[in-house]
Amino acid sequence: MVLSLHDKWIWDFWLARNGDDWHIYFLQADNTLPDPELRHRNVTQGHAVSRDLINWTHLGTCLRPGAPPAWDDWTTWTGSVLQGPDGRWHLFYTGTSHAGEGMQQRIGHATSPDMHSWQRVGSGLALDLDGPNAEHYEEYIPGHWHDRAMRDPWVIANPEGDGWLMYFTARVPGRAEPNAGGAVGFATSPDLYEWTLQKPIYDSGDFGQLEVPQVFKHGKHWYMTFCTAAEHWSEAYRRKNPQVPVTGSHYLISDHHLGPWRTPDAPFLDGRNPCKRYAGKILEIGGKLFIMGFLYYDEQGRFIGKVSDPVALRVDENGILFVEEA
Repeated sequence: MVLSLHDKWIWDFWLARNGDDWHIYFLQADNTLPDPELRHRNVTQGHAVSRDLINWTHLGTCLRPGAPPAWDDWTTWTGSVLQGPDGRWHLFYTGTSHAGEGMQQRIGHATSPDMHSWQRVGSGLALDLDGPNAEHYEEYIPGHWHDRAMRDPWVIANPEGDGWLMYFTARVPGRAEPNAGGAVGFATSPDLYEWTLQKPIYDSGDFGQLEVPQVFKHGKHWYMTFCTAAEHWSEAYRRKNPQVPVTGSHYLISDHHLGPWRTPDAPFLDGRNPCKRYAGKILEIGGKLFIMGFLYYDEQGRFIGKVSDPVALRVDENGILFVEEA
């Protein structure tokens, strides 16, 4: 039983666990729009809860764009949710504004006592491309790439001490081939409120963008999942991976949460043309891994806009992941 709404399309999503409950947050837009691509600029965030990741109770809309002229008055896109040491829940999300014509993405912050009623922290703006490390990130260059990429924040507690780490979709400057500019950005915080932009944590030249990163440890390996499109495989990655380019979710692997990260010597994890699942999230249940994604296209290339049930993953002795489904 997939997660769906009768009057809305659903796409990117993220999960947080509270006791026995799984909370899912997702991007949603009215399915009466004349074109599914218009959903990106007509978006709110929805919320549902489940005990088994299959049967969901919808809790309604939990975040909308801010009132003009806010920095996030046009869109509130993908993010992550986690609980702070004081028991409050923290939402980090992507925002764009009408003033910037939606081209400059920034990262916002809101908190909640109940995982649903979110209040922005101050203006909501948590992180922008500023400070001494901003030079390591690409700004918007019309005709080179379609936006200034700074989105999809994934926040975790520092595994080796105090503080918090943020990974996000980004790009690096100075690449002649647009598809060689994709990167994963990085920021640090002592308290979840004050953030410092660091240099990108991954920049291989393999993809034009690495969307919706998720970082976790399983066994002795660290993983960073991401999604990308077939048309965003770089020439270098096409030489390394001889399979036909596909759209979907893949991953990086490392021995440490700070890297160095590498693409595995393995097929693309969960991809197809037309894409079946996108923006995959991997969860561990009872020591086993599962992947969920939003259902993108049917066999005829029509947009679906629902969230899949969990699908089992297999992990081999080298840490390589395989989807246990054709």
